[in-house]
Amino acid sequence: MSAILGIYQWHTPVDPEHLGKMLDTLAHRGSDGLGAWCQDCIGLGRRLLWTTPESLYEQCPLINPRRDLILTADARLDNRDSLIATLEVTHAPVDQLSDGHLILLAYEKWGEACPQQLLGDFSFAIWDERQQQLFCVRDPFGVKPFYYYYAADDFVFATEIKALLSLPQVPRRLNEARVAEHLANLDNDPTITLYQGILRLPPAHCLRINAAGLSLRPYWELDANPQELKLSSNQDYADQFLELFTEAVRCRLRSAFPVGSMLSGGLDSSAITCVARQLLDQHSPHQPLHTFSARFDQILASDERAYQEAVLAQGNYESHLLQGDQLGPLTDYQKVLWHRDAALLAGNFRLNWGLYKIAQQHDVRVILDGWDGDTTVSHGNEYLRELAQAGRWLTLAMETRAYGQRYQLPWPKVLLRWIWRYGLHPTFAPLIQPIKAIKLTPDAPPSEANHIDLLDMPLQPAFVQRIGLQEKLQNLQRLPPLTERENHYRLLMANIHSSMFDLLDPAGGALAVDLRFPFFDKRLIEFCLALPAHQKLNQGWGRWVMRNAMDGILPKSLQWRPDKANMHPGFEYSFKTYDKYPTKLVLFEKPEILAEYVDILALQEKYHRFMAGDATVSEVNAVWRAVSLGLWLQYTGITP
Repeated sequence: MSAILGIYQWHTPVDPEHLGKMLDTLAHRGSDGLGAWCQDCIGLGRRLLWTTPESLYEQCPLINPRRDLILTADARLDNRDSLIATLEVTHAPVDQLSDGHLILLAYEKWGEACPQQLLGDFSFAIWDERQQQLFCVRDPFGVKPFYYYYAADDFVFATEIKALLSLPQVPRRLNEARVAEHLANLDNDPTITLYQGILRLPPAHCLRINAAGLSLRPYWELDANPQELKLSSNQDYADQFLELFTEAVRCRLRSAFPVGSMLSGGLDSSAITCVARQLLDQHSPHQPLHTFSARFDQILASDERAYQEAVLAQGNYESHLLQGDQLGPLTDYQKVLWHRDAALLAGNFRLNWGLYKIAQQHDVRVILDGWDGDTTVSHGNEYLRELAQAGRWLTLAMETRAYGQRYQLPWPKVLLRWIWRYGLHPTFAPLIQPIKAIKLTPDAPPSEANHIDLLDMPLQPAFVQRIGLQEKLQNLQRLPPLTERENHYRLLMANIHSSMFDLLDPAGGALAVDLRFPFFDKRLIEFCLALPAHQKLNQGWGRWVMRNAMDGILPKSLQWRPDKANMHPGFEYSFKTYDKYPTKLVLFEKPEILAEYVDILALQEKYHRFMAGDATVSEVNAVWRAVSLGLWLQYTGITP
């Protein structure tokens, strides 16, 4: 959870003061060290926060003995042992060898092919004096951030956007394409930000830049159609899943400081917490595992304390609790916006921010997070389509009947839902979606309407037309997936994952917490994608292989839990109760902030329905997205 930065100017020397300004801007991300290296046209810097035992000996930036390779990195490598053996490292004690040092040795051996040899979460840049080029890399799923700005003879990069904006050559211009994505709840482009010209390095990509220009390419791609894994029994699948999952957790427990785990009470966070506790018991039985949970006394529909308590009853935990219904989603919003460098995306971000604050108070520098284990393991719903297409009617009937029993639904209702979801809806959805999403074309006469409804967001027609939003939506229309694996692959490759990491990372950076996500281990994801569909959905249970694997590890009430708490009522209550002033500021006192993009009167109507308790979930979310964007625009002062 350190910070990296750099400036490359191939026609003019780098000003050391500019490098220093970037380091000062990112001071919050590294209290344990800082370093800068500057030579002619190139300058690299780093802010260091100790997390792993090896990081206590780390230099930043790192220079090889020949002084022709210089690296700055924010990295945690999970295949250290194999790398050390392959690279035949003998010149330094292994327990003092930093992950950055291994990356530099890997580049010396494999050159630009080195990212394929690395497992873990990382972003780094290497100046190659021999080639007179800068080589930049981001990890396979985008856990570690990397932002850059590229002009005619200027390339600057950093862990956070604010470091780029501290330089005089980087302009502050609003990117309306990203404004549209935010308002329309789309996440189509993995490169753009709210600042025009400031880009994200996409996950699993590397970037090479020299005086001849910039080139960008993927260094790894998830195989969309791997050979299906065939094992002899359900237990064999479960055993192999548990082995990989345990290794994913073990790698992310490597820390020189107390370790914590988010514990929402769902299957994902609970599995990580229980496995982490078992691993710690083997090596540090007297070290408690810190857990961080939100409770809801007012909104019981969002409360999961019963499941949290079932895990904590296993013992040797130090539990930390946050009252989730006593915080508004815009609590500390000005401070959050400064760290975030963008409008808020998730209304429940307040819970993460509050829990990370508690972690910082207890010097917990590493937190394991169960983000989107649903996608990694997959509920396997498209398996039903496969059964129908293969004419396996008996298995299909058994699965739909079992599903109904799990959720206490009558079998006919389950069958009707299946017929709609897997029969009629995939056929007609591509035809009706453009009509449903956009009820009115941009050229419609003002007398008919004064906005375009997109997912209950009343957008200004001129704005929609100016950025070509309607065409972008039409380009997104795709045929429905034909198999469970195809659907699984699409979900794994969705941009929402790296966007969520980009949302959470600044909060971790602000509060000195390194966030780690075991379900986004490359080995585990490749395994889960290769599973046969019947290991994802079986006997009406989604995520079948994981449930089997957790036998004897999770409490039974969690292992076979069919649902999860609905967090939206908790968000609605907090938004309505605590955030009236900032909401009214955007919608009523200074509506001109958003008037360029949305129909303010229509949005005000949705807000009144929300306060009266009559708004739909979609309408509430539309109000939230508009307000969060408006507050960011006001805070930054950026105008169209």
